[in-house]
Amino acid sequence: MQGACKLNNDSSTTQFTSLKSKPEENNRSSTGSFVILGLIFLTSIVALGIVYLNFPKVEESEKQHIKLPRDIEDAKRLGNVLSRYKDKFYIQVLGAYFITYIFLQSFAIPGSIFLSILSGFLFPFPLALFLVCLCSGLGASFCYSLSYLVGKRLVMKYIPQRVTEWQSHVDKHRQHLLNYIIFLRITPFLPNWFINITSPVINVPIVPFFVGTFLGVIPPTFIAIQAGTTLHQLTSSSDMLSWTSIGMLALFAVISLLPVIFKKKLQEKID
Repeated sequence: MQGACKLNNDSSTTQFTSLKSKPEENNRSSTGSFVILGLIFLTSIVALGIVYLNFPKVEESEKQHIKLPRDIEDAKRLGNVLSRYKDKFYIQVLGAYFITYIFLQSFAIPGSIFLSILSGFLFPFPLALFLVCLCSGLGASFCYSLSYLVGKRLVMKYIPQRVTEWQSHVDKHRQHLLNYIIFLRITPFLPNWFINITSPVINVPIVPFFVGTFLGVIPPTFIAIQAGTTLHQLTSSSDMLSWTSIGMLALFAVISLLPVIFKKKLQEKID
């Protein structure tokens, strides 16, 4: 087993090094990669526009609030508008939320934290929790796929050192990769956008990536949804954090590593 793991690590490192060691080819391909990413982004913008055009007709004074929230006040105003139409146009509101969240995650655009908070204001807690975790998993996987298809050379051109460092960390945890991804999603050690775009470059498989993301965002999403139930009392997104919530995140981070610790202890006894 250890030999197979070492062989796999060597193979992934070789592929990574091969990609890194061709700067001229990377430079020639960068422009094409940017063009493809731009076209995919524009297509996604068109899809968002179609969703907007098919949204129920709102009051003229409310149209200005139908936008991606950039702060908690934007989230409050958007929440007020959506809550008015939610009962009569539930599917449209749910669909618009779903597509918008995935769009933000897919292109690593800031703002999904406000949508997570907003879900607690708009939907029942179990639905909100499942919805945000699913959107996070799908959006991160789409970002992973974009990086795999057209972003590898861009990643290696602009942040090669950070990728190299993370490659060494991942290679140490390949035997328990799922737990490692869950741990990273719970903790703030690495930005989510960095994990999303670099994972395909260092050969993190898509299945543990998706499952680890889905499960790993549960604790922080739980806190965000709880905050959303008192949306109008919030003055900023940082209000949802308290010593209790930070302690809860730390506890879940430790729990995510327990299977790894027990496995190591068991292996030591067997050996």
